Amino acid sequence: MNLPVTFTEAALGADIAIPTLQGDEVKVRIAPGTPNGRTLRVKGRGVKKGANAGDLLITIDVQVPQRVDGAAKKALEDFAKATKNENPRIELSEKARV
Repeated sequence: MNLPVTFTEAALGADIAIPTLQGDEVKVRIAPGTPNGRTLRVKGRGVKKGANAGDLLITIDVQVPQRVDGAAKKALEDFAKATKNENPRIELSEKARV
């Protein structure tokens, strides 16, 4: 299952209720700093085969708003300034050399 989450939920962490294949809901804890594409496992809540049930795999899909304005835009600009020294691509050139 792909689980859409907001940037805030991925960055700060959240507990999110998701539907299972059995029709009920289970809460999944998104840890602070969870990256897009991370796969979480919920044991025993996947496809049933006989008396056994497999695991439910949940892939995090961080949703970016298409339009940001007002206070949200200001907050993101402040966040960008506060984290300007963070470089998520710093290891790219190191990996390319290997």
